[in-house]
Amino acid sequence: MSLRRQNNRRGLLAEINVVPYIDVMLVLVVILMVAAPFVNPSVVNLPSVNKASKAPETVVEVIVYPDGRLSLRSGKEMRPTDAAGLVAAVREAQGTNPDTPVVIAADKDVRYEDVMNVMKTLQAAEVARVGLSLRIERSAAAK
Repeated sequence: MSLRRQNNRRGLLAEINVVPYIDVMLVLVVILMVAAPFVNPSVVNLPSVNKASKAPETVVEVIVYPDGRLSLRSGKEMRPTDAAGLVAAVREAQGTNPDTPVVIAADKDVRYEDVMNVMKTLQAAEVARVGLSLRIERSAAAK
């Protein structure tokens, strides 16, 4: 839309001329298209893993419930325990092999603090192999 005065040779022009901007953008697109093949993508150095040994035969599992109760599962035997007797129960379940892994299992409803307190207790007692389980079965949590 142009506004021009009838009396003046030079009228007022109220339009934006976008042709120079389009030219600049096309030049930038061409530069990026030409330069893109020469850019090396970032390389991520992943750690290498040696051949994994077979999974352990026996695992001691500490189950943390949403209400704060603890249970200990060793093999097919499952028994309740408390925070004070947790280390003694784990040592007893490990028996003569102190390198038996201890796995902490918790439901998604369990507070993170409760799981971390169990892990701190086991690590303070110098239990060698402590880990976290991804999930537990609902049937085990209901018992």
